Amino acid sequence: MYRSFRTRLNRLLDAAGPQALQGGLKGLEREALRVAADGHIAQTPHPAALGSALTHPWITTDYSEALLEFVTPPQAQAADCLRWLDEIHRFVLPRLGDERLWSGSMPCVVDGEAGIPIACYGQSNAGRMKHVYRVGLGHRYGKVMQVIAGVHFNFSLPEALWPLLRDLDGSQIALPAFVSDGYFRLARNLQRVGWLIPYLFGASPAVCRSFLAGRPSDLDEWDDGSLYRPFATSLRMSRIGYQNKKEKTCGVNVSYDNLESYIRSLSRAINTPCPQYEDIGVCVDGEWRQLNANILQIENEYYSTMRPKQPPIGNEKVICALARRGVRYVELRSLDVDPFEPCGVSLEAMYFAEALLAFCALEDSPRIGMQERLDLNTNLELVANSGREPGLLLRRLGRDISLQDWAAAVLDALQPICEVLDSGHDDQPYAHALQLQRAKLANPELTPSARVLREMARSESGFFDYGWRLAEAHARSLCRRPLPRARDVEFRALAERSIGEQAAIEAADELDFARYLQNYFAQC
Repeated sequence: MYRSFRTRLNRLLDAAGPQALQGGLKGLEREALRVAADGHIAQTPHPAALGSALTHPWITTDYSEALLEFVTPPQAQAADCLRWLDEIHRFVLPRLGDERLWSGSMPCVVDGEAGIPIACYGQSNAGRMKHVYRVGLGHRYGKVMQVIAGVHFNFSLPEALWPLLRDLDGSQIALPAFVSDGYFRLARNLQRVGWLIPYLFGASPAVCRSFLAGRPSDLDEWDDGSLYRPFATSLRMSRIGYQNKKEKTCGVNVSYDNLESYIRSLSRAINTPCPQYEDIGVCVDGEWRQLNANILQIENEYYSTMRPKQPPIGNEKVICALARRGVRYVELRSLDVDPFEPCGVSLEAMYFAEALLAFCALEDSPRIGMQERLDLNTNLELVANSGREPGLLLRRLGRDISLQDWAAAVLDALQPICEVLDSGHDDQPYAHALQLQRAKLANPELTPSARVLREMARSESGFFDYGWRLAEAHARSLCRRPLPRARDVEFRALAERSIGEQAAIEAADELDFARYLQNYFAQC
């Protein structure tokens, strides 16, 4: 299994040595729900001391005003990336008063739709667009689903790698097109083996009963306030989590065959009306309910475990940026928040993710047909709901294969990748991270999802009580290490500058909001 990968890796090493795969850029995006002292989702505005959620480069909000999002700048070393995230936490927590950052992916006590404040970004057209987009998400999918938190791992392969790969493959296409093709090769392979992420790092086997808002479910009862599945790894990634539930009924599927088909299929989704969303209305009696009534309001509404990314310039649409400059990096979106880590993610998870994505970039990656697409979706759902179940079977190339056998084959394939990435490192961090994952495969009780249930049982706690204790412990741990004064001053200045930048954007607006949206959607 995976012979093409081994052949391509060996040829690459013969041509350029281990440095060819080293130094790819990494970045993190960690979502964290602000929780009030009574355990409910915070109703307070985004703290002014953190700066403007519209313009701050590292501290913003996701769907809700209470759902913080911390973004690190790209770094060549994973440890530097996590250090950035740690410093952001240490700046933010002392400015939250008696609020805490929730410790896991699935939200704490939810007081229905009314208890989830939608994020606000000021009075500029750009800020209003971000807010109205979120209003639309609430109408389409419900607000409760939108406060699920995750960790996104951003990754780009070393730029010098691409010309080497093009020469080894004997390709004649232009380098930018070859790079984009390479990232789509990576994305398709990640979809094939992406179930490994929830198995190894999933940490949401239980939920607060309030999350379901009285809706029926087939989850087991843990106690009066908690539901769970005994072998679940990531309910966040399951059917009760965040999904595009209307995509199939509307008849649009986003293609990962190549950049052109991805742009074309995504463009079709953001330009095709959906009767169900037309019933909601767009602007009714002066109230904006959504940006439009199409299958997707904008590209980011499409949920997938991986997104090809090209940073937009100014107000540029996502598909325009991709069409003009190709893929710059990929965003892995399937990591749960690690409740045992103060910053929600471990170094070992980052090392493993980098090795896995490098493997996906080098392995052959045929296009995904309809039957394989159905099998891949089923595999992900099975692992999210029952990944630790003994003897679990997945579907690969039209045949059943045990999760254990398939995972072992992937982890074996990652061994030489980790050795390459470890070259020059005495402590062998990639090999160590791989060994930790082998241990989880051999003993599912070592997975974070099993640990969560075990610790809940040991402490005789329900979902909320256990999560709150972790949130309190992480807050104490982080606040015991205040930022160095110079770094704190730097963060304060950045927060103040972001507020000024928001004010400047608001002062510069000349168009009314409807015309602004018209111009935005007329791009490309």
